[in-house]
Amino acid sequence: MNVTDVDSRPRPGQIVRILRGRDAGNFAIVVGLKPPHFVLLADGDCRKMDCPKKKNIRHIQVTNTINHEVADLLEKDGRVNNAKLRYALNQYLLNMEHKGE
Repeated sequence: MNVTDVDSRPRPGQIVRILRGRDAGNFAIVVGLKPPHFVLLADGDCRKMDCPKKKNIRHIQVTNTINHEVADLLEKDGRVNNAKLRYALNQYLLNMEHKGE
């Protein structure tokens, strides 16, 4: 991933797949940015919003899906509840499962 390319950079509310580390293969939502090379990830289950995982952007795979409800809450309040994160990820995984069939 080219770090300087603005379009390929993750945005708050975007769903990503973790490629490296203990959580490899899992999905999470970007809840914050730590320029220039890091993002904060949470899934509402193992990684709560109160203690997000700091991850290098080279170790994640960005999807084209942005949950606008989560993104709006992050922009407005600066936080989102864990239930909303879990719901957004479950909906994304259900949609991916239906597309695969």
